[in-house]
Amino acid sequence: MDFAATIFLMLLLLTNYTLCNGCIPSERQALLRIKRHLIDSSNMLADWRSGKGDCCEWLGVFCDSATGHVTELRLGSSNDTIALAGAHGRLKLGGKLDPALLDLKSLSYLDLSNNDFDHTRIPDWFWNLTSNLQYLNISGNRFQGNVPDFLTNQASLVLDLSFNNFTGSLPVISLNVTVLDLSNNAFSGNMSRFLCHKKHRMKLEVLSLGGNGLSGEIPDCWQKWGNLVALELCDNNFSGTIPGSMGALTSLQSLHLRNNNLVGEMPGSLSNCTELLTLDLSANRFFGAIPPWMGERLSKLIIISLGSNMFRGRIPDQICGLTCLQILDLSRNYLSGNIPSCIKNLTAMISGNRSDSKIFYKTSKGCFSDNIALTMKGVVFDYSSTLKLIKLVDLSNNNLTGEIPEEMTRLIGLLSLNLSRNHLVGKIPGNIGAMNTLECVDLSENSLSGEIPESMNRLTFLSYLNLSYNNLSGQIPSGTQLLTFSSSSFLGNKLYGPPLTNASRDSKLVAPISSNVGENVDTGTQVNWLIIWTECGFLFGFLCVFFYVWFTDKLDSCIFSIHSR
Repeated sequence: MDFAATIFLMLLLLTNYTLCNGCIPSERQALLRIKRHLIDSSNMLADWRSGKGDCCEWLGVFCDSATGHVTELRLGSSNDTIALAGAHGRLKLGGKLDPALLDLKSLSYLDLSNNDFDHTRIPDWFWNLTSNLQYLNISGNRFQGNVPDFLTNQASLVLDLSFNNFTGSLPVISLNVTVLDLSNNAFSGNMSRFLCHKKHRMKLEVLSLGGNGLSGEIPDCWQKWGNLVALELCDNNFSGTIPGSMGALTSLQSLHLRNNNLVGEMPGSLSNCTELLTLDLSANRFFGAIPPWMGERLSKLIIISLGSNMFRGRIPDQICGLTCLQILDLSRNYLSGNIPSCIKNLTAMISGNRSDSKIFYKTSKGCFSDNIALTMKGVVFDYSSTLKLIKLVDLSNNNLTGEIPEEMTRLIGLLSLNLSRNHLVGKIPGNIGAMNTLECVDLSENSLSGEIPESMNRLTFLSYLNLSYNNLSGQIPSGTQLLTFSSSSFLGNKLYGPPLTNASRDSKLVAPISSNVGENVDTGTQVNWLIIWTECGFLFGFLCVFFYVWFTDKLDSCIFSIHSR
């Protein structure tokens, strides 16, 4: 056998030895050092020990089948592998991070999310991992410290640092970061250093900065960020207007600016964002009219949330052209005029629910689910996993006039309808029972008149009803459905019959009006002062007669006593 053949045979045997014996010995030792500094109260890493065969078969460890190098550590408590392996629930790791992580030279995926590294400060060496990683998720811990600039990353990086206690200013990121989630931390300052002064077009597709302490104006330099698919800046302290350069975000599918201090009119440049599925500008101070181009240019919209602003004018008929729209929240504004009868054209609110319950936006790194805060049944919920199932119209707390259009009853897929606190007149549409998926109906504090339609008894899924403080009259339909609600659902009208009692029929004179939209106005036992004063008058008269008889008797006794002497 010649020398070359001998070398080839030796290499082949060495390769077979490596493959047969699993992971690299030095990386096995690195994993053992990592475990040594972790607190594993559930003993979920019990198979991480020196006498336990192939470390590539250890829980949460994944290796390259050809080389034996460790490529992935999936140790997040929400990870399916970990969750299914735990007999007593999810794994919760704690303790400290060990520099032995740097010895895993082929590591490209690290998930430590939703563990319990309570108030641990991230060591400086840890951030060197990002030069090779393609995925890093340390969300849902309570890590502390500052986050350095990511300038050396050579891979396309997905970075999730959300739900920690990181402070300081936003880090500058490298060109190759594609997903960045820094939400729900304690970052402060403005966005200028992070956003502006870029020489090249950024690859970032998802940017989530919600739930921090960021302030100042949103910079007007979005031209280099045209790959953004999702942008979330909600729950900060941003001020000023929406910058016109956001119109350069032509790939944007999800825009969340909720709960800031933003002002001004909606810029026309947003009409260029024709891929938008979600537009959430609620809880700011935007004013002016709702622009008709929303219904003309943003034809893919599934969610419009403009509540708690200062928009005025009429609801534009063009909104009716949004055939994909499932959630329309225009509540708590100053809108006036009639509810457009063309609302029947919102065909996505007619069809039944699809099998998938999330609203996704697509990126090069896969699909990410959207989320939004909505008021249902008087309570604010954050919807994500079931968002696709929600079909809602909320026009409450405006100055809308006219009648509820009969055409609205064609929205038979609707789950929640809130028209409370307007100036609506006329009757409740007689065919409202056709909307048989409704779970929440709030028509309170309007000037609606006439009887409650019998068809409401067909709303078998209805779990929240408020018709209080209108001019409704007649008997409450006697079917079992409406009898399940308390009298507070009907107060302040001229109604009679169960569930109202004799004492509550005229309760409009005595029951306080709710100060919150959608709030159940059940105030408990009401005080009827007429009855109390009547009873007091009767008691006073009785006492007068009693004392008169008693005093006369005493006087007669006294006279008799004097005469007897």
